Amino acid sequence: MKLVILSFFFIMSVFVNGQNLYIKTYGNKKDKTIIFIHGGPSGNSTLFESTTAQKLANQGFYVLVYDRRGEGRSADLNATFTYAEAFQDINVIYKKYHLTKATLLAHSFGGLVATLYTEKYPKNVNALVLAGALFSQQETYDHILNSLKKSHKGDSKTLNKISYVEKLDKNSAGYRKHCFELAGDNDYFKMPNPTKKSKKLYADYEASQFFKNNIRNKNAPLLFYKNEKRNNIDTKTSLKKIKDIGVPIYAIYGKDDGVFSTSQINDIKNLAGENHFALLNNCSHYLFVDQQDKFLSHIEKWLK
Repeated sequence: MKLVILSFFFIMSVFVNGQNLYIKTYGNKKDKTIIFIHGGPSGNSTLFESTTAQKLANQGFYVLVYDRRGEGRSADLNATFTYAEAFQDINVIYKKYHLTKATLLAHSFGGLVATLYTEKYPKNVNALVLAGALFSQQETYDHILNSLKKSHKGDSKTLNKISYVEKLDKNSAGYRKHCFELAGDNDYFKMPNPTKKSKKLYADYEASQFFKNNIRNKNAPLLFYKNEKRNNIDTKTSLKKIKDIGVPIYAIYGKDDGVFSTSQINDIKNLAGENHFALLNNCSHYLFVDQQDKFLSHIEKWLK
């Protein structure tokens, strides 16, 4: 007898302080809830939603995807882009969908949002899953610049740019922007050997309506660094506190994600614990696309 999985999705724009918050749900609301928290600032959930949300729901999870206020499809000219505002958005989701607890699945910058939220509201969180998530910003920036120095010896153009970036205020939007631009220009976010499946997932996304709605608010990082005092942080102490009070932490990273040093990967592995950690080969920053099957397998194993 064939197993038939019935999965439903529902789109809603929730009114938050006079603005619409884009939210979409996948799966059965009776299943365990996962809230995906995207990267940024100036990010959105379109890639995850296009490629992975439904497949995660097919494994028996109730998946909620949203774009933070002022980012992506949640347009808001009055957004302040602070962590407090991001927490308000998450709490609106809990209230609207009558959630008492959920697992937070956090990618990239979303890891900082999810970690600080869990530290503030631990009773709301079943588990925290860090997926290619930032946790020590300055270590990441240092690694990007130092590794490029080594790989570009004799390249005066790149070395001059690195020298320029190193002189910038490390708590500025410009410093962050240039660090990640250098990383992107040197393929730090790309898997080294794309597979047939990963190529198709990326191609399907680029041909989809989701890609057409891949909205990036270029002012978001500028306003974040203007309005948020905690703009270059290390959350390892917060993660230890979360673990100590009994909220499970899981960490899954790409072995070829160029924005994390070996030392950082060892730190997050030791913090999460051997059985709560996975490092995926031939995989970079967007691990839910690069190695989707392995990503989904680990999420199911950990959370089921």
